[in-house]
Amino acid sequence: MIIFRDTMRKHAGGINRLNVYPVPDGDTGTNMSRTLDAVVAELEGASTDLDKTCEAISHGSLMGARGNSGVILSQILRGMVSTLKSAKTPGAPCVAEALKAASAAAYEAVLKPIEGTILTVARETAEAATRAANDGATLAAMLRVARAAGQRALDNTPEQLPVLKDAGVVDAGGAGFMLLLDSALHVVDGVALPEPTYDDGPSAEQLEKVALRQASDGTADVSELRYEVMFFLGLDDTKLKKFKNAWGEIGDSIVVVGGDGIYNCHIHTNDIGAAIEAPIAIGGVPSKIRVTDLFEEVAEEHAMREAGIAAPSLDANADQGQTAPDRHGARHGAQSALPPVTCAVVAVASGDGLAELFGQMGVHGVVTGGQTMNPSTQELLDAVEHMNATQVVILPNNKNIIPVANKIDELTKKDVRVVPTCSMPEALAALVAYDPEASAEHNGSQMSRAASSVATGEVTTAIRDANSEAGQVHAGDFIGLVRGDGVVAVGKTLDSTCHDLLANLITPGRELLTIITGEQAEATCTADLIAHVNAVHPQISCEVHFGGQPLYPYLFGVE
Repeated sequence: MIIFRDTMRKHAGGINRLNVYPVPDGDTGTNMSRTLDAVVAELEGASTDLDKTCEAISHGSLMGARGNSGVILSQILRGMVSTLKSAKTPGAPCVAEALKAASAAAYEAVLKPIEGTILTVARETAEAATRAANDGATLAAMLRVARAAGQRALDNTPEQLPVLKDAGVVDAGGAGFMLLLDSALHVVDGVALPEPTYDDGPSAEQLEKVALRQASDGTADVSELRYEVMFFLGLDDTKLKKFKNAWGEIGDSIVVVGGDGIYNCHIHTNDIGAAIEAPIAIGGVPSKIRVTDLFEEVAEEHAMREAGIAAPSLDANADQGQTAPDRHGARHGAQSALPPVTCAVVAVASGDGLAELFGQMGVHGVVTGGQTMNPSTQELLDAVEHMNATQVVILPNNKNIIPVANKIDELTKKDVRVVPTCSMPEALAALVAYDPEASAEHNGSQMSRAASSVATGEVTTAIRDANSEAGQVHAGDFIGLVRGDGVVAVGKTLDSTCHDLLANLITPGRELLTIITGEQAEATCTADLIAHVNAVHPQISCEVHFGGQPLYPYLFGVE
């Protein structure tokens, strides 16, 4: 599993780029990699006998699953070890049976299985493995046959899913699954592990050119902060504000979470020494220090950032005397700091502004996450358990987080309902219908109805050339996306792309436009956007909220 994890880490960036849409935050590889991180962490604390190893893989993958791809990978691993655990003799028949069980478990995890995905690749691999084992092949020979079949299945996924063919990519999850077979062949037969063959993200020079072009258009800032510094910090709580102020003078993207003398700290800065010395100067003790050169590791930037930001389960009352986070990021004892309610809400948010806004709208638990930063099963479970309520509604706010959220109810004694929100604007609409003294069942129904009434869209920058219904997309273009319709607007400037996207979203009968501004949105651009809406769509009222989300200058919701 360690080799599989390490190989997945190496290929994660390239797998992310197999996203159907040319967005900068594809996360299939990241989610699979971080799911495997949880498995390896569980194995480190387990004994080496077969039963305990299998149990560790099963439990680690379940609790560490992130996103849809992570949930399916979890099921694959759990299916495999359930068979291996009870095997009498090792060898080709046993492993073939394990691959068959893995495929079956993956299909069972999906309500409506679709061919041309990781499911197909896993199934055809298992079928080939079974045939080879029945023919008397050795374990190594069987794995070679299985891998060849899996590769053929992966190569054929664009023929089964037109959306993959249009995008010019194979299924990302299937590509990740192939690394499991590569890792197995490496262990069993010494076959060299594959080097990444995908374009592992734009170069630093390419990204700089895009950023400079956007800056010249007045649409983005060019960050010159080179280093990401992260560490755990032992610090007297009374000195926290002084520490934050010191960091505020030397960097940005500052996140400090925790309490009761233990904090998880993250900053982007050009002065590594000052970042570490700042807490020491006031009596703090940093540990487990990690430094990343963002200029040299652009392709891994988002995965590294989420390792520092997304790990803790944050709640909207984080400053109310909560205790230190455990190894999963949960704050034990936080429940007592929250007001008791009949039904609490846990929401996932991808920006500081959104987290604050959710808190103002009654959300008790905010888990940092979103695209490329999908929280794990354990993180969502921790947040739910620490709510001061026996009933909880979860707002995942991203379609990839919904499968993980759906697992929480079976892991807790609390009554948990998932409102399947796929965007932040949907969550805001849902929260208008939230009643803290109503049941989870009632809230789930009313909030789902409110969320479904919103048409949502988002604007970002394309990272590669692609075809779309809105025309040819080139790397660096702005693109507007609508859930269910894909790319509906393509432009060279942010404002023109926003205008085209809104023309698609604002249909007869709509009255309110909610605009959530991200890190790259500038006040002048937002003002011009509102003026455009007032002139072209006079029946629409505009409501603006600062979200602070990365990569997406604007999120839109139309009601």
